[in-house]
Amino acid sequence: MLSAGTSVTLFRVCTHVDAVIVLTQTPAVHTVSTGQEVVLNCNIERNDGYYVSWYKQKPSGAPQYILYFYHSYSSPTFGTGFSSDRFNAKASSSVDYQLIIKQTEEGDSAVYYCRVWDSSASVGLFGQGTKLMVTSSSLRPPVLTVFPPSSVELQSNKATLVCLSSQSGPVSSGISTSTAVQKPDQTFQISSSLDIQTSDWNMDKVYTCKVSMESQTAEKKIQISIKFMDVSL
Repeated sequence: MLSAGTSVTLFRVCTHVDAVIVLTQTPAVHTVSTGQEVVLNCNIERNDGYYVSWYKQKPSGAPQYILYFYHSYSSPTFGTGFSSDRFNAKASSSVDYQLIIKQTEEGDSAVYYCRVWDSSASVGLFGQGTKLMVTSSSLRPPVLTVFPPSSVELQSNKATLVCLSSQSGPVSSGISTSTAVQKPDQTFQISSSLDIQTSDWNMDKVYTCKVSMESQTAEKKIQISIKFMDVSL
């Protein structure tokens, strides 16, 4: 049986959890060409007088502090390596903040996080992040590779076709079953898979992988051959 003191303790814990501030960032993913201006949004659930900080994080890298800003300030305070030449912050209200990146470069591709410090809980609270992908204005068409099902898989009455798109910018439509991964050469790689029945995997059917990327489109077709059919089955 719980004592009165225990009940009060549980109530306080629940109250604190309910009071946690939620930061919502939009958009979740943003793709632009080099030279464009970008606006990333951060909404704070309620106005408790928070200062908002912004961070940039590259894959496998530590977060970099960009700046912090308060809605009544005229200008932000910048971290090392960042300045008003290309970065700025604004607030359209006491709970709606924006990070502005001017003249975007491919090196700006990263995940950007907004953060506030909750002094009542002594904890830093982050938004879920916005993934920014900056590509060269002269996009190359994607290179597609389609992989057929293995002979072992075909024996289980299942066939999986995999389409890999690489050496391109981020895909805008078509392939959408994996998250785009940016490679060191600033190109992106993404893959999609299609599951079909073994009975459908025959020489009478052609499977096409089509990828659209702004004005660039690429297609790759795959069809079973008699030779492949004999070896697989």
